[in-house]
Amino acid sequence: MRKAQKSRKTRETEVKVDMNLDGEGNYIIDTGLKFFDHMLESFTIHGLFDLEVKVRGDLEVDDHHTIEDVGITLGRAFKEALSDKRGIKRIAHAIVPMDESIAMVAVDLGGRAYTVLDMEFEREKVGDISTENIPHFIDSFAKNAQINIHARVRGGNDHHKIEALFKALAISLRSASKIEHQKIPSTKGYL
Repeated sequence: MRKAQKSRKTRETEVKVDMNLDGEGNYIIDTGLKFFDHMLESFTIHGLFDLEVKVRGDLEVDDHHTIEDVGITLGRAFKEALSDKRGIKRIAHAIVPMDESIAMVAVDLGGRAYTVLDMEFEREKVGDISTENIPHFIDSFAKNAQINIHARVRGGNDHHKIEALFKALAISLRSASKIEHQKIPSTKGYL
């Protein structure tokens, strides 16, 4: 089983992540932000990861530090759980509709941290999170997982757009991290 536990403690947050890439979609999520919890639960179920995320953050300030630090810590856990990446598919994509919205995500787990994000939201907040922190979460995750993520979302309902995005990210990561052979999928011989 490919598992990792990571923690991050700053003056602003305390984050603990326990991740199993080869899970069944089980989760215990408590970030203090209900909509963010819902998105991470959806991410876990559609990625078929087992995930525990516990956070104490400075929510009296706003949601930025909590969302950013979860992205950082989750990215580090994902990277560690992948280990040497032997046998993984490496590159994958997903297209996920949700009613009038559609999200498209492509990932490369090749070790090059980069994001290209094409998303706009009409509302400043959905539930208890700021929509500006959605691309920030994805970017923080990608940089710390050292992966490449391209994501695009369109639609009319910001809740639907964000949820489709988290589902597409999960499905593409599940597919790309799937073990299919015994080789390192790179001409360099390592990832």
